[in-house]
Amino acid sequence: MIGLVIVTHGRLAEEFVAAAEHVVGPQEKIQAVSIGPDDDMEKRRGDILEAAQSVDDGDGVIILTDMFGGTPSNLAISVMEKANAEVIAGVNLP
Repeated sequence: MIGLVIVTHGRLAEEFVAAAEHVVGPQEKIQAVSIGPDDDMEKRRGDILEAAQSVDDGDGVIILTDMFGGTPSNLAISVMEKANAEVIAGVNLP
């Protein structure tokens, strides 16, 4: 199963996970990483990598970010290779 990590500004990532689980029930291979304005970006980069590694069972990971060019997207892109992941920007609710 492909793992999923959602990385966004503020707590939006956590709310996307909550909304998804409200609709389809609890999910196993999903993690949220929230990026705050005063966060240590190197710590958050490590958090993204750790989250990706925790949901990867060998099939890879998709990292969804909120806005291309923003800090969450840039941090996610920087760990793509190490995380065995692809990054897709523009996450939203359908």
